[in-house]
Amino acid sequence: MAEIVCFGELMLRLSAPKRERLLQSAVLEADFGGAEANVAVGLAQFGLDASFVTALPGNAIGDAAVRELSGLGVETRHICRRGARTGVYYVEVGAGYLPASVVYDRAGSALAETREGDFDWPSILNGAKWLHVSGITPALSEAAAQATLEALRCAGSLGVKVSCDANYRRALWNYGASPASVMKELVKGVDVLIAGADDFREMLEISDSVDDSSSYAEQFERLSARAMEAYPNLKLVAGTLRDVRTASSNGWSGCLRSRSDYARARYYDIDHIVDRIGTGDAFSAGLIYGLMTNKSHGDALEYAVAAGCLKHSIPKDFPRMRLDEVETLLNASVAARVRR
Repeated sequence: MAEIVCFGELMLRLSAPKRERLLQSAVLEADFGGAEANVAVGLAQFGLDASFVTALPGNAIGDAAVRELSGLGVETRHICRRGARTGVYYVEVGAGYLPASVVYDRAGSALAETREGDFDWPSILNGAKWLHVSGITPALSEAAAQATLEALRCAGSLGVKVSCDANYRRALWNYGASPASVMKELVKGVDVLIAGADDFREMLEISDSVDDSSSYAEQFERLSARAMEAYPNLKLVAGTLRDVRTASSNGWSGCLRSRSDYARARYYDIDHIVDRIGTGDAFSAGLIYGLMTNKSHGDALEYAVAAGCLKHSIPKDFPRMRLDEVETLLNASVAARVRR
């Protein structure tokens, strides 16, 4: 059985090539991606035993998605093959002062139309040590939200640790439930919460009375403390810190709060960004790796930030990087030398 289980939607990603606008030419590049699948791939690349759970149609697209995950070392035997379609999203990666943009086409996807009994959580989580979910899946449909809640409750009964990347996506919450009405209940079953200022406010209704002119890091420090007060089950709250100069140039770091300490990671200047989609998922994978391998909270955060930093240089969703590459970045005073 896999030590780490990730649950969410795997999508077909269609990207405009060579930094074009969508359909500027008649070509789109096809690949797969999705927040929780990205985390599973990252953990598998780091040498951990990771399984991905989702629903995919029993057609050629679903088959290709399963092959892709399996080829990257992710266990796929608990993927439910049902439904009529795979969710799709379209991407412009952006450059300079033109930001990246995403168009979703996920309504009616196999996971959005999941049914009771599609996932046998006691069997899936038997022997697992960690479950990772996000706030994206419960945004898809009431059924997907219920499946996520069932997974968390089963994990709690089995003593499996749970991490959740809140991942607020305004465009997805269309089935009638408010984000807060769903996420407040879900977070009661979470040990490690990964969230940003918008996530705290929109999904947990945790506000900050201090002037918003304060830095993002200062906002995170205050809001994460309030989250831990509101949810005594939380052991850690982590978040990325991004300084957006242009779509091609960002500053990057992260913070982590526990019940006893607060850490802020090394800061990276990232220029010539290749693709920033999936960088938060690489952060999650690095954090889970650090915690699963008994690193200190500060060291686990450094792994998370370094993994997210490297993902900015890798096209498409999946964090196709090795653990030694993350550790080289962590340990080297000068990065990006030719490896011979």
